[in-house]
Amino acid sequence: MTWWIPAAYALFLALLVYRYATRRPRLADWPPQTSGALVSVIVPARNEAVNIEACIRSILATLYGPLELIVVDDRSTDGTAAIVERLAAVRLVRGAELPPGWFGKQWALVQGYRQARGELLLFVDADTRHHPELIPRAVRALTAERVALVSVVSRQEMVTFWERLVQPHVFVALAARVGDLRRINRTRVEWDAIANGQFILTTRSAYETVGTHEAVRESVVEDLALAQAYVRHHLDIFLTHGEQYMVTRMYRSLAGIVEGWTKNLATGVPLAFPPIPLVRRVAPYLMWLPALLWVLPPMAWAAFSWWWAAVTTLISLGIWVAVYWAEGAPLWYALLYPVGAGVVAWIMIRSAVRGSVKIEWRGRTYTPQA
Repeated sequence: MTWWIPAAYALFLALLVYRYATRRPRLADWPPQTSGALVSVIVPARNEAVNIEACIRSILATLYGPLELIVVDDRSTDGTAAIVERLAAVRLVRGAELPPGWFGKQWALVQGYRQARGELLLFVDADTRHHPELIPRAVRALTAERVALVSVVSRQEMVTFWERLVQPHVFVALAARVGDLRRINRTRVEWDAIANGQFILTTRSAYETVGTHEAVRESVVEDLALAQAYVRHHLDIFLTHGEQYMVTRMYRSLAGIVEGWTKNLATGVPLAFPPIPLVRRVAPYLMWLPALLWVLPPMAWAAFSWWWAAVTTLISLGIWVAVYWAEGAPLWYALLYPVGAGVVAWIMIRSAVRGSVKIEWRGRTYTPQA
């Protein structure tokens, strides 16, 4: 009997719709706090001429004060620094040469931290855009929840064909591992801790206690590694959904998607599993297998006309209609869901084979820490 296969897919669809409809916690649950301790916003920027002005203007439009904004130009070659220089109320830090054993983002963030005066530190990616209430609500969450770190999940902007086709598949795969954010918040399980490096708000004292970004200078996935450092030091972390308050466009082409996720997956996936050497060594090579759940049913339907494959394919189509609707992409992309799953499987295999040996990002080549 093969009835259980479409039944399992139908159950997954119900759980998926329920999860998207009941995302918690939400940044909207905390009212804005428009004043308080000085917040130092630190933005690392390497060849971010396309993004940096929109990012800076959105931060400066915040309803919170007092605030200082520091942009660290990480030796850009595209005019990023020139754009920052002509904007008012921004302090530009010219990044020093990258020391051996450091990844570029961590080095830029530490240089910004050394210039910052705030009791609260906010690390923000240059490809983000902020609602005026983003920082006020995040500060309120940090103080109301009495935690050491707050990280916000943003809405992902997708414009091109490949962004819209592939990115939702990656997000579903990551969400399947992370689960409900309430399970992660205040966790004491180190390998369960995560953060979104696009927006990390922390107290200066907690950040210094864990050793700043210098403690994770050799990690490709610095946000995940930093969150785990907080847990190791028995400091509380807190993640919240803030899609209506922050927008991020991570990648702009298929090449960017492949390069970016190759960088992140191979080294990030092992850290999200128990610290058992064999498990962490094998995990990157197995993470593509769930894609078969999306690819095999339509292939079986096309090849053998099996009834269960037809029903499963139609249920899968319903699942991806729900996903693309939730992610704000045109619904017709759901018709191509097997293609999207195949591309993600290929990226994951590529990440396992290449990413654990050599990482290429922003014109630099790194050798990941074993």
